[in-house]
Amino acid sequence: MSGFELAPETWRGLLGHLSRWVSNLRRAGRARKLESRRALQDVVRAVRRTQVMLRALERGEATASDEAGLAERWTELGFRLEELGLGKLAKRCEIRGRLGADPGALDVEFLERADVQLDRIEKLARLTLRELDTR
Repeated sequence: MSGFELAPETWRGLLGHLSRWVSNLRRAGRARKLESRRALQDVVRAVRRTQVMLRALERGEATASDEAGLAERWTELGFRLEELGLGKLAKRCEIRGRLGADPGALDVEFLERADVQLDRIEKLARLTLRELDTR
């Protein structure tokens, strides 16, 4: 023996602590999955809002305030997705936020490489949602 023995009540205490830790870990995993799901659903909503905004811009009905709100929404999504470890989609959202804030600041070639078309962003969000459902 090593001279290091634990009394039965100490073992029970350690096992109880381990059980609570595993339970908390599972809850945290579920919470993270739920937060990821909400963020991905918000991406789809932002796509829809952007599509509406683009039509309003074509008709001359959008305001600078509308555009600023949308740029902020995309930027916020980028931050949330980055925190959740969804970096690929986070980067695209961040670029959409920059594009909304100052459309002339990003050149066409960069935007093509960045793959920030609304339909592509929505597809990636929906694929990621499906992947979450299988975990």
